[in-house]
Amino acid sequence: MQKPLKIAVLDMYNSFPGEGMRCILALINEFQVREQLEISTQVFDVRTKNEIPDLSFDVFISSGGPGSPLESDEAWEKPYFELIDNIFTHNKSEAVQNGESTKKFLFLICHSFQLVSRHLGIGKVTKRRSTSFGVFPVNQIDKNIKEELFDGLPEPFYVVDSRDYQLVTPNKKRIHDLDVTILRMEKERPHVNLERAIMAIRFSKEVFGTQFHPEADAIGMLKLLSSEEKKKAVIKTHGLEKYNDMIDKLDDPDKILLTESIIIPTFLKLASESILQLEVA
Repeated sequence: MQKPLKIAVLDMYNSFPGEGMRCILALINEFQVREQLEISTQVFDVRTKNEIPDLSFDVFISSGGPGSPLESDEAWEKPYFELIDNIFTHNKSEAVQNGESTKKFLFLICHSFQLVSRHLGIGKVTKRRSTSFGVFPVNQIDKNIKEELFDGLPEPFYVVDSRDYQLVTPNKKRIHDLDVTILRMEKERPHVNLERAIMAIRFSKEVFGTQFHPEADAIGMLKLLSSEEKKKAVIKTHGLEKYNDMIDKLDDPDKILLTESIIIPTFLKLASESILQLEVA
């Protein structure tokens, strides 16, 4: 009898009412039904209750969230980074038992991506001059690098971006030493004399992260863009025409709907195949 796939969802929203957790859990449920797998999912409230999962889980998804990803003395930070370090350490060991992989898979979203990138020294995490919020394209770094999680997505593809901070200034030596691959950058803005943010990283075979929100769906984005606060902020930064364009993109099957349907579902599929179906050679 095949064991259930154990998924830990790390809620980094600090009790803030966002759409991210709903979207993550919906994608897991849709994957479970589609693939007809037995999945056990547990949510850990990291920042509010200092809840941290152990390594008995197979897959970890660490959410986005509000607030600063810069270094702090918050009680949850040390155990959170210990978990991250333990996942990397565990995966470097021989991790095949009884014909099954015991590798641990981790997906980092936005706030979590920034935290772990800072922790590992991938680059600098800084506050943006203004909030980035909306639907934007992200650009490929090297067309010769093939990324399985992006199979089926166009170049460039569109993402939901929502952040006050950014990962910039990649540390080339650290990236080389860790064998990390930077995959996507913020859209090119030739008229803006600012560094482009790093938007997607392959940290290892099992660990992946994005500074955008691949879990975001049209329902959640429409709800956010329709709020008076977000509407005013987007129009002030980008203009009414750009705001209306973002609304139009939400129902475009080649934009947000496509990104949501590919990245995390593919991550879950590849993780489950590795964990549940690996045969001893």
